[in-house]
Amino acid sequence: MSIPTPDGFPLAGTLFEGTGDKPLVLISSATAVPRGLYAAFARASVEKGARAALIYDYRGTGGSARPNGWKKRISMKDWALFDLPAAVATLDAVAPGHEMVGVGQSFGGQALGLCGIAGRFKRYGMVATMSGYLKDLNDPWAGPRMTLVGVPVSFLFTDMPRWMGLGEPIPASVFRDWARWCRHPDYFFGDASLAETARYRDVKTPILALGLTDDIWGTPKAVAALMKRYENAPVEERWISPDDAGGRKIGHLGFFRSRFADVLWPELIGWLFDGTAVTLGERRVG
Repeated sequence: MSIPTPDGFPLAGTLFEGTGDKPLVLISSATAVPRGLYAAFARASVEKGARAALIYDYRGTGGSARPNGWKKRISMKDWALFDLPAAVATLDAVAPGHEMVGVGQSFGGQALGLCGIAGRFKRYGMVATMSGYLKDLNDPWAGPRMTLVGVPVSFLFTDMPRWMGLGEPIPASVFRDWARWCRHPDYFFGDASLAETARYRDVKTPILALGLTDDIWGTPKAVAALMKRYENAPVEERWISPDDAGGRKIGHLGFFRSRFADVLWPELIGWLFDGTAVTLGERRVG
């Protein structure tokens, strides 16, 4: 399906509908991750009773290619300010006024605080959502890859080439935004041109933040740096290890792989739908 945005950029989305009366579920992707990764989780949500679930690709990524003749710069903030609200409006149209919950992986969790419509969500689950400040990560090569290789390469291409190893190609302009934020100790909160960071203080939606102990990007320090910005929202932080997943590696992107459907997904879905207490992993405070 095509999702219209306020500035006319069409997004690619996939809608899964059911007959249940549980909330609508919006799933917002990590950077450079196509919506297909989340299809199985969306289907599982509908099978568990969700009225509908929607996955979508941010502008310039996956199936959301630039329209012919599109000249406007694609910024990373557009994903939060235009694309997420447009996806909400599309999902809303399925069952107007029905309860809605959200799931965001990495950037998809960061976007909640920027989007300006956090109040539409009854609950919001975040997976591997953190500040991207390079020195808070456990990846010594992230800085050199982004700054010494990625930024120069970004000026040679419209979209980052696949051989960069970022995942799906993303607009080069988006990559430069991302790299600039990742160099700042306050991540995008240090970007004077991103006034929308003030919206984080308005978020009161309950948040379940799931960290993965084998995630070299979503370290405890990086996750804490982001979660403290949701200062007026109730945040529960839980850390899941490979031991909790049957001894299998999870990493930054593994949570939504189908092999974890019976092990990791049920408690997240239960919390999203009904606020059921989560026992998976270890709870951390502060």
